[in-house]
Order: sequence, then C-alpha cells, then structure tokens
Amino acid sequence: MSEHYYSKNPTAAHDVHRVEETLVGRKFTFVTDAGVFSKKGVDYGSKALIAAMELPEGASVLDVGCGYGPIGLAAASVIPQGKVTMVDINERAIELSRQNAERNGITNVEILQSDMLSEVMERRFDVVLTNPPIRAGKETVHRIFEQAYEVLHPGGSLWIVIQKKQGAPTAFAKLESLYSKVSEIGKDKGYRIIKAVK
Repeated sequence: MSEHYYSKNPTAAHDVHRVEETLVGRKFTFVTDAGVFSKKGVDYGSKALIAAMELPEGASVLDVGCGYGPIGLAAASVIPQGKVTMVDINERAIELSRQNAERNGITNVEILQSDMLSEVMERRFDVVLTNPPIRAGKETVHRIFEQAYEVLHPGGSLWIVIQKKQGAPTAFAKLESLYSKVSEIGKDKGYRIIKAVK
C-alpha cells in the first residue's frame, strides 16, 4: 500500500516549506513538510471549516487529524481562555504542530500522537473539529464520528468539512444515526460544513 499522510511514521524525504496564511483575521506562519496533508498551504476545506466554526469562550476543543496544525491553532487563537487538544497519528505532523504552536505564540494547546481518538477517549470536550482523512476510507471516517460522539459532553458539537463528491451524503446519514441534531452549516465550492450536536 502506498504511504499516505495518515501513516504513523512517514518515510517520505523531507521537503520543508514555510507558508503564511490569514485565518480568523490573524496572520499565521506554518512550517510544513512532505508526508503531511496539504503541505503547500492550508487546503480549501480546512479554511472553510475554520471560517464557519463557532466556539464558545472557554471551550474545551478537540482537533482530530490536526496535520501541521491550522485548524487547532486557529481555534486556540480565538478562545484564549479555552483549551484545544490536537491529535494526529502522523508523528511528523505532531512535531510540526508543536513547532507551529510555538512559532505563532499559541500556548493553550496540547498536541498528542493518537490513532484517531484513542489517546483521549477518557476525556470530554465541548467541540470536536475535523477535516477527516477521506483517503483513509469510509470505515475510518465513520469511526472518528463514533469516537467523537463518545468524547463530547451532552449538547457538545462535532464540526466536519467534507466534499460532496467524497461522501458528504453518506457521512450525513452516518451522523444522523448517532447524533441528536445534524445540520449543514454551509456550502463552499463543493465542500459541506456539517455540525452534529450530541
């Protein structure tokens, strides 16, 4: 099987890039590398999710599949009294997220290597954010939805971005089987932002 960005230990030769992005009204500098998702810049889906997400002040937030950190770090920057836990299976992504948190002066984050949500199943969160790893397969994506349900406080919400052509209708149906209320918050260039409330 060819290696993907959800490999635990990417073996791709390093190809470090530095990218600047404006997210949530603030400029971020990210260091990226080969073997992580969207290494040349923050992908459109993640930007759409960041623009749509609503985070209560002081919230406890989980970013699943954080990559080099754009979603989780943007979330942390808008809730300075809150805390964002960022998880990814990819150890290269985890190291980059740690560097990027430091580079952007963001301290209200915890960054953990985790296979899906395995390392945080004992914790509880107000909000879970994910741009799920579609290429990992439907089973993996649906497992993330199930595990997110487990770790959310009652009334907590899961926010996801998914392209229509990459299974948004199936994802929506799966979410409806688990969560009490599922709604499409927005559409942007074929991407759907879906909010599921426990």
